[in-house]
Amino acid sequence: MAEEAVGLEEGLSAADGPLVAVTFQRNVHRKEKYLESEPKALGITQIGLSVFMIISTSVFLSNGLSHVGGDIAFFITSLVVLVAGSVAVAAQKLHLPTLRACLGMQISASVVSVFNIIFVVVRMEDVPYYCWQYDSYNNTAEFGEICHRIENTHSHFYAGAILMEAALLAISVTLAAYCCKVVNCCGSGPKMPVITVQTPAVQQ
Repeated sequence: MAEEAVGLEEGLSAADGPLVAVTFQRNVHRKEKYLESEPKALGITQIGLSVFMIISTSVFLSNGLSHVGGDIAFFITSLVVLVAGSVAVAAQKLHLPTLRACLGMQISASVVSVFNIIFVVVRMEDVPYYCWQYDSYNNTAEFGEICHRIENTHSHFYAGAILMEAALLAISVTLAAYCCKVVNCCGSGPKMPVITVQTPAVQQ
């Protein structure tokens, strides 16, 4: 009689418990979302374009073909984008503090890229004066033509620089968006439903 009572209690306890339980848990693989942005390729592109802009600006400065004050600011902002590209490549290890640093650097790179685009557009509208001054004091046609070719090269460089800065802006915004998804900067992270099925105990 006692054994029947124990068996009845076990049957009731098994029946009272839910057979299917649904819980919501954080996605432990959410950091891998960052790798979908191809951070290595985009980061290396940021580094390469920034190095090109820095070298080109240095060449213009060393030959006296640009204004020192404005190009120094352009030089510094290009360094910021270069550092952002390096952090983006390093964030492939999916270390959370590095991903947060990547988010901050990419936001900074986006801001300075907008500044660089405005700066380059203004510089394109700034007509150089040295060839006009040269023509006033030297009427040699050959050297005047060389000077105007240098002017054309100068303007073509800034036209290409606008395209490069636009590409850098797009890369920075893309990487910042993926970093934001990973570090949940816009709110709590999404949770995944986990379904647990409990098998009732078999009575002997």
